[in-house]
Amino acid sequence: MGLDNYAARHPEGGLTEEDKQAFRDAGIDLCGGMHSDGVISFRGKWYDPLVAHVTGVSLYQEWIPPETVREMAAALNRYSARRLARIWDKVWPMPWEDSHHSEREVADLQRFFAICAERGLGLKGWW
Repeated sequence: MGLDNYAARHPEGGLTEEDKQAFRDAGIDLCGGMHSDGVISFRGKWYDPLVAHVTGVSLYQEWIPPETVREMAAALNRYSARRLARIWDKVWPMPWEDSHHSEREVADLQRFFAICAERGLGLKGWW
């Protein structure tokens, strides 16, 4: 198993239909897992090396409160998607020769955190 992270209104989980629609409308397409869809949730194990490096906050937590998620969003948005993808390549290189992390995927991650920050959402972790 690994880590999945879910946008949520409280530690027990839960989103409104409006919350869910905000993520769908943004066209977010992150790495999902067996229990995460890549839209309102994502495979945290995949993103933790980048997120922890840039924000100083590990995704390996049962609950990350909205105020912390807001700070994480601000930290991620200090960089362009291109720069974040290069940082990610350094902190967690792809296992295939001449492969790089995608700027599009990083931009989706930035959008995910921005939506959480705008809507006052935290992150629920499950592993």
